[in-house]
Amino acid sequence: LGDDLATTRILVMSAGGRPFTQSGAHDLAGSPRIALICGRYEGIDVRAIEILQAEEVSIGDYVLTGGEVAAAVVIDAVARLVPGVIESASIRDESFQEPLLEYPHYTRPREFRGYAVPDVLLNGNHAEINRWRRESALRKTARVRPDLLAKLTLTDAEARLVADTLRDEP
Repeated sequence: LGDDLATTRILVMSAGGRPFTQSGAHDLAGSPRIALICGRYEGIDVRAIEILQAEEVSIGDYVLTGGEVAAAVVIDAVARLVPGVIESASIRDESFQEPLLEYPHYTRPREFRGYAVPDVLLNGNHAEINRWRRESALRKTARVRPDLLAKLTLTDAEARLVADTLRDEP
């Protein structure tokens, strides 16, 4: 890294590191330079981590044979946030931009094997479409990742929707 060491964020992929999150990806996307270090099997010598003042990062609560896959995850999550890599409108509504999973998506045809696209998505009323998307995202988050709801400020109607969803789940 030479002269660039002072301006380089150095990350070591490690099952024992702090969890890598969407907010961590945003933080890294603002860095001028990033270096990723991947260990094999037992990781890397802790002295290297200390000397380089590296940050240990984990992509989940499991162990991989090496850090390369974890590094690829970090690279992909960060690169897509760099201006010009992906159209910003595509990123704005995605899961984890706020602590809410993304609403369901549909493509053509309108009906497939008896499964139809919800009528609200076809009626052209953008306010109704946005409300459907928000409610669908809240329901999905309540079912799949209820832990994320604690990070949200819900309206009374949204809180009732979440409570109903949780009550109706087996």
